[in-house]
Amino acid sequence: MAVKPHINLVFIGHVDHGKSTLVGRTLYDTGSLSEQEYRKLKEEAESRGKGTFAFAYAMDQLKEERERGVTIDVAYRKFEGKKNTFTIIDAPGHKDFVKNMITGTSQADAAVLVVAAKEGPQPQTKEHAFLSKVLGLSQLIVAINKMDEVGYQEARFNEVKDEMTKMLTGVGFKPEQFKLIPLSAFIGDNVNKKSEKLAWFKGETLVEALDNLNAPSPPTDKPLRLPIQDVYNIKGVGTVPVGRVETGILKPGDTVVFMPSNKTGEVKSVEAHHEQLAQAIPGDNVGFNVRGVAKNEIARGDVVGHPSNVPTVAKDFTAQIVVLNHPTAIPINYTPVFHMHTAQLSCVFSELQKKLDPKTGQIKEENPKFLKTGDAAIVKITPTRPICVETFKEFPQLGRFAVRDMGATVAAGIILSITKKQ
Repeated sequence: MAVKPHINLVFIGHVDHGKSTLVGRTLYDTGSLSEQEYRKLKEEAESRGKGTFAFAYAMDQLKEERERGVTIDVAYRKFEGKKNTFTIIDAPGHKDFVKNMITGTSQADAAVLVVAAKEGPQPQTKEHAFLSKVLGLSQLIVAINKMDEVGYQEARFNEVKDEMTKMLTGVGFKPEQFKLIPLSAFIGDNVNKKSEKLAWFKGETLVEALDNLNAPSPPTDKPLRLPIQDVYNIKGVGTVPVGRVETGILKPGDTVVFMPSNKTGEVKSVEAHHEQLAQAIPGDNVGFNVRGVAKNEIARGDVVGHPSNVPTVAKDFTAQIVVLNHPTAIPINYTPVFHMHTAQLSCVFSELQKKLDPKTGQIKEENPKFLKTGDAAIVKITPTRPICVETFKEFPQLGRFAVRDMGATVAAGIILSITKKQ
C-alpha cells in the first residue's frame, strides 16, 4: 500500500464566515467524522439552541468554546482525499486569537481562506491573507462560503472573486498560487459533492481542489536538523536528548554535533514510543541515547546536525516580519523574547531597515524610526546569546519565529539571511 502524500492544511479567515462549519463539513463528507459523532454534535448544538453549529463543534473540543461559540485554540484532525492525506490545523479567526492563527499557519503547507459570499472580504480576511504570505505559504484555496445566503447567484460569486483576486495579488500572491471556489458548508454544496444549485460553476469541489495541491516532499534528502526539546539522564543508559526530526535522517552509529553548545557525541540508539528505530525521519518525535555528551553540556534549543553540515549559529540575521499587535510601537533596540523552533531567548531589533506596504509588499519607508501594529518590515535581529537558526528558504522549519512580549505575540516572521558566528 503506497503511502499518500501528506499536507498540513490551515483554515483561516474572518471569525463569522463559517470556517469551523466548513472544517466539520469537510470531515463529515470525507468520512472522518462518523455519523454517530455527528449526531452527538448535532444534539448538543440543538440543545444549546445553536442548530447550525453542529459541524463547527467537530473541531471545538474545548467546552468553553462551545459555550461562547468561538474557536480559541489550535486543534488537529485528519482526513483522506483520493490522492492526498490531510491534517487540518484549525486556526482561530478572532482578533485576540491571532497568535494561534500564526502558530497554525507557520506549521501549514497550504491554507483554505474562508470568505462569506454575502459580506465579502473583511479587514481580517486581508490580514490573514497577508500573514499567510509573509509566513511563506504559497498555496491558497479561497472558499467563497454561504452561497445559499445569496441564492447561489453566479453574479455575486464573480463580484467576491474579483475583490479577492485583487486583494490577493495586492498582498503578493501570484494568480497561479490560489483558486476560488463557491460552496455552502452548512448545506454541503460543492464541498465534497458537486451541486445542481451551483451548476454554472465548472471548477472543482473543495476536496478535489485540495487533492490537487502539491504535498511537500519529506525533507529526508536535506542535512539533519533536530531541535532539542528536553535532555534526560536515564539511569543505566546515559544522556538521552528528545526532539523532533525536522529535516534529514538520524541513525544509530551517527556522529552528531549539538549547536550552539558545540558538543559532539555518538548516537547509540534511537527510539520512539518505546520502540528501537533503525532510523528517524522528518516528523518523528524521538529520544536518542548519545555517548560522549553529559546532560548538563547540552540544552533545550540546541540543534543537532551531522559534522558534514553543522547547524548554523547566528551572530545576527535579517528577517521579514509582521507586527501583529503592539500596545505602543517597536523602536530600534527593542528586546523582546523570540520563539524559534524549541529555543526561547531575548533578541534585539538592531536595525529597522525597511517598512513594507502590507497591501503591495512594496517598500514604504527606508530606516523607519519605529514599527507599529499592522506594519510589515525588514529588520536586522541580534540574539543576546548564541542561537541556531536557518534561512526560511533552505530550512523553512527553522526559519520561522514568533516574537512575544508581555504575554502576547507581538510579531511573527521568517529569516531571509544570516551572518554566521565565527
